[in-house]
Formats: sequence, C-alpha cells, structure tokens
Amino acid sequence: VSKIVSRLGDTERGISLSGAWKALAGEDAARRHIGDVHLDDSGWSDVEVPGLWRSHDTLSEAESVLYRRHFNLGALPEGGRRWLAVDGLCYQGDIWLNGAYLGDTEGYFVEHSFEISEVTSGASEHLLAIEANCLNPSDRTEKRNITGVLQHSDALDHGLNPGGIWRDIRIEQSGPVKIDDLRVLVLEADNDRAIIKLGANLDSAVTATVEVVTAIGRGDKIEHQQELVLARGRNEIEWHVAVEEPDLWWPFALGDQPLYDTEVAVVIAGELSDKKSRRIGLRSFELRNWIASVNGERIYLKGSNFGPCDSDLSKVSEGDYRRDLMLAKNANLNLVRVHGHVAHPYLYQQADELGMLLFQDFPLQWGYSRAIRNQATRQATALVHQLGHHPSIVLWNAHNEPFPYNGKPGQPKDQLHGSTFGALTSVNHQLPSWNRSVLDRAVKRSLEKADTTRPSIAHSGVAPHLPQLDGTDSHLWFGWEHGDIGDLNVLASRIPRLFRFVSEFGAQALPTDPKIAEACDANNFPHIDTEALTNEFGAQLELLEQHTPINKADNWDDWVHQTQLRQAEVLRHTIEILRTLKYRPTGGFCQFLFADALPFISCSVLDHRRRPKKAWDALSAANRPVIVVADLHRNALTAKQHQCVIHVVSDLRTSIDNATLTVEWRAPAMQPQRWMFAGGFEPDSVTKVAEPILVADNPGTASLSLELKGPEVHAVNQYQIKVC
Repeated sequence: VSKIVSRLGDTERGISLSGAWKALAGEDAARRHIGDVHLDDSGWSDVEVPGLWRSHDTLSEAESVLYRRHFNLGALPEGGRRWLAVDGLCYQGDIWLNGAYLGDTEGYFVEHSFEISEVTSGASEHLLAIEANCLNPSDRTEKRNITGVLQHSDALDHGLNPGGIWRDIRIEQSGPVKIDDLRVLVLEADNDRAIIKLGANLDSAVTATVEVVTAIGRGDKIEHQQELVLARGRNEIEWHVAVEEPDLWWPFALGDQPLYDTEVAVVIAGELSDKKSRRIGLRSFELRNWIASVNGERIYLKGSNFGPCDSDLSKVSEGDYRRDLMLAKNANLNLVRVHGHVAHPYLYQQADELGMLLFQDFPLQWGYSRAIRNQATRQATALVHQLGHHPSIVLWNAHNEPFPYNGKPGQPKDQLHGSTFGALTSVNHQLPSWNRSVLDRAVKRSLEKADTTRPSIAHSGVAPHLPQLDGTDSHLWFGWEHGDIGDLNVLASRIPRLFRFVSEFGAQALPTDPKIAEACDANNFPHIDTEALTNEFGAQLELLEQHTPINKADNWDDWVHQTQLRQAEVLRHTIEILRTLKYRPTGGFCQFLFADALPFISCSVLDHRRRPKKAWDALSAANRPVIVVADLHRNALTAKQHQCVIHVVSDLRTSIDNATLTVEWRAPAMQPQRWMFAGGFEPDSVTKVAEPILVADNPGTASLSLELKGPEVHAVNQYQIKVC
C-alpha cells in the first residue's frame, strides 16, 4: 500500500496556468466571440493571474471581464484523463476551452473542476477563455452575490469590486478514475482512539473493480484498503479509519499541534489512477451553552475578528497570515473569528500549525435577496467539504447580523441596531424575517448535514427576546454605539443569556497614518475635511464627536491620540468585565476588529501596515493568562464611600499558591488606603478576593493600584477615575 501511495509524486499539483493572461472589459460584441480560437486578442490588456481586475486602469470600473490564456500541453497518455481546476473565481464565471463551452462557476471561494480530456486530445495548442462577472449590488438590503464583507462592510471601501481570478487555475491529470470532492472529518478522538470519516466522489470513465487505499500518519502510516466495484460516472463513497493511541491536536495554550497526513489513492489493476491528500489534526471539540472544551479540557475563548488580510485577497501570502496569527498569539488570544468571509487556504493551514482556534463565518452579512437560498445552501456544503479537515476550525456561523442595512462605511447604523441600546431594543431582532427565519436556517441545516462534528449557528448578533427566539452570540457596543461601559455589569445581572458569548464590541480610533491626515486636510485642524473622513475612510464621525470631540483637541495628532485612548479604554474595561464573568455565564468573546485591510478608520487595533494603536497594549494586557480586576468601570465616582469588588482571573492550568495581593487607593487630599491579602487560586478560575471600601471625600482624580505576586505570577493593574 505504501509503495502505491508513494508513486503518486506531484500529480496533485498539475500544471499551473497562473501568470500572464489577456483581459478585456465585458462587452456584448466581445462576449459572443470570447471562445473563438481565431479571435485576435493582441490588443487586450495584459493582466496577471491570480489577481483582481480592479488593479488595472482599463478594467477598474468593470463589473464583467473577459479573460483568455493560450497554453500548450503534451499528449495525453492512453487511458488518461485531463481536468481543469478553478480554485477561486469571484464571483461568477462561464468557461470555454478551444471554443467548447465547459460550464459555469459561482461562489468566490468554491473550487470547481471540469473534464477536458476530449477537448484537449486533438492538438497541443489550446485556448482557455473565461467570462467573469461580479456585479456591484444596487440595493444592499437585497444582495445576490454571496461575498460577505468583500462587498458590504463597515471596514472596507464599498467601491472596491472584488471581481477576478484570485486563486490558481491549473490542469490536472488522472487515470480512468478521478477522486473528486475528498472530505475528511474527525468524528471523535481521545487518548485511546480517533475515528476518521472520509468521503469522496469517484468519477469513473469505465466500469471496473478498484482498490481505494488510505494512508494516515506522521511517519509510520496507518493503512486501510478496500475493494469496490465502480459504475461508469460518479460514485459516491464513505468509509471510516481508526487511529489507535493518537497524538491529539491542542490549542497552543493547552498542548502541541501534531498533524497527520491523510492520503487517498485509487488503484486499478495495480496501476495508480488518482490521489488526493489532506493534513488533519485529531481532536474533539464541544460547545455547551457557549462554553468550549477541546479534548475534554475546558477553555475560555479569547478572540478577535479577522477581516480580509488585504483588500485584494489575491495578494495575501502564507507569510501574511502567519504574521497576523502570531500577532494574535502575542496578544494572548486563542481564537480568531474569520469575519464575514472565507480566506485563502493559507490561513487555515497556518492556524492548524500554530494552534489557533477559528470561528468561521459563511460569507453572508446583512440583507440578501430571496433568490440566493439554493446557491447559499450549495456553497455552505462546499465550505465544509473544502475546509472541514482543519482541526483549527471549531464553529460554523451561517450569517452575520441578518438585518437589512443599506448604509456605507461611516454612516450611522440606526436602521440596523435600532435605538440607544442597539441590539437590545431593535425590532429587527424580534420580528420574523426571511433572512433570519428562512435563509439562515437553511444554511445552518446544510452546514450541520455536511459536518456532524462541529457546532453550527444560524446567525451571529441575534439577541434573545421571545421564548421561541433563543438568540445566539451577542454584539454589545457599550461605550461606543450605546450605553456606558459600566452598564455591562448591570445588564449581565439582568439578562445573563446575552453574555454567553460576545462576538463583537469595540470602538473606532484613527490610525497614525500620514495618508489619512493629508487627505483630510489635517493642517487646517479643526477645520478638517469631514466628508473625506467619512466617505473615503469610513469614520463614524457622529460617534467620534460624541466620545472625543474635535473642538476639545489641540491639533490633529492630539485628536488621533484621544480617539485611540478612548478605544483602549472601551476594550480594556469590556474584556475585564467579560473575564470576571468567565463560565458564569460567559464562554468567551471576540473583539472587533484585529487589523485593517487598507488605509481606513475602523475599530481595528492594528492599521493596514500592522502598526499598533493604543488599544493594542490594552488588548494584550487584558488578555494575559492571569489578571487582577476591580469593578471600577464607570466614568466617575461621586464624593463618598464606595464598595469595590476585586477579582483574580486565572487561565492557567495549574494552581497559584502562596500569592499576595496588594491594593492601594489614593484619593484627592486624603491619606492612601492600603490592603493586603494572601492565599491561593484554583486553575482556570475566577476568585473574588476582597470588597474594600474606597473613601473619596474631595473632587479630583483618584487611583487604585493592584499588584498580585506569587512564585511564578506577577500581575498588576491600575485604575484612574474622576471623583465629582
């Protein structure tokens, strides 16, 4: 078996057609002749594939582009078959080869394959022609393209059309039987045994008896062999393989990340016909009431929302994704939500290797047309089939905020979030709607049918209201869109279900970016170009003015600094509150947003060049494995005595012994108050240590200093608060 598998070599990779192509903006006259091998395309634009057409001046305004590529192939071996593989075309395509129509594609991340054996058998020179379409939505409450945040986001320019061939196109070769749509899921895994479920469609040109050979391992291979009789055409098969005493895959905070190469080969009469491979990790995952466990070990999820790594997905490298995931690890995060899009496979490969958990969105955001339901369910199945083998992915989400919203970046979201308390009062959460009630449930069913090993949710950001509407995770923008940060504690005591998992919160802050400063006429501060600030860079000026008024800043740099301090304050206090609610009821959170994809004013903590805002340090500090927290999350105190609750939060897997907590309160015109507490703390716990009475009789600025010291632990925290 091992010899058969090893004989495959590099057949999977095939012949890449990436490189120089010819392209022309879609016109009716040209469309009629796009597949004509005699058409003179020498006057067409030279473009690079992979790439997006907006990168070229002659195509930047197009919604449809015609592509042509001339190439040569050698003779096809006797009994062999050829296939055209299209890994990523945004958004819809029609494909011709040598003048013959092969078929169409839809779904920007969905991989497609077409047999081209007969079309390429008579000549060595060939022409591949593609008409690609990506329409800009005229009504963003009724979108038809399933592109998620790529075409509708508050952190990306809506004018950037994502159309193009953004991943590789190649020619593959097989024998009489091709392995298509290989699926690998880990049904269960513990220290004794892992059960792996595999499935595939075997496309056979003949009626034949074949051997399906499976090899799984990290060195020594676990081999599985079965004999099947195939009919001509497509044959769907499923089988299971057991791995005894596996090395389990863990999130980086809990253990190592061993990965197993899974190879599947089809053999006819001792000759290899085709092979496919997947790299998998053996682990179990469970989510009960939004509290996660990996391999039976409970883990508190600390995450951030990842938007597209770059506004042009075709330009993102494997190193770019690794850099961002390493930055997330350095910020003490263990979860990334792939927000509103499907990334390049590089992201998932790197997450597997680095032990970062992924909360994966299906690319639906806000409102969609009824016409997309069938396509959405098909693409949801394809999403699982393509990515389900990655151990890093632990949760599928069908739709982000399934509410009608037609605004642009920088515009208020009143119609989306409702009134002062946004998601808590909006009728969008309470009244039935086609998107939430029909579309989301259909996509969720497709995800669940394709993957029984992971939890799936119908939507993100739907708050619980009625008995029949349980809600999912929550988007709580306290301190920014509604309410004060301190209101979170009050709300948690009244509606604990809202705090099971908070997947969006934060605040906008301006980056320190000379390009934005110049475009907004910063030299004339405070008379800046607010139209550019809002329309070009997405600033929610009304909210920025509410929290950090322009007229209270000395200059542009001072205003940027104030917005960043405000953002840092919102993130710090929100995360501290959520961590003190650990498991009671909060299973975790995802801050919004990690990094920008282009020069922009957003809720990100890193700009598009990965330069940190002030909130970066606040995010990292609030997510340290051990923190000491006081409930001073209000803007100010009145001059009197106040009871303060102090907690120690530990994510360590071992206990903290013989630790000492020092508390010091300094109020205006008063002697400092000091307290000391000694003791130990359980692993993975939240412990209320003390409730000191803070005395403040005079107005001014007071401070509370906290320091926890132990044999291997040192945590500090400080609060400054106004006394009125």
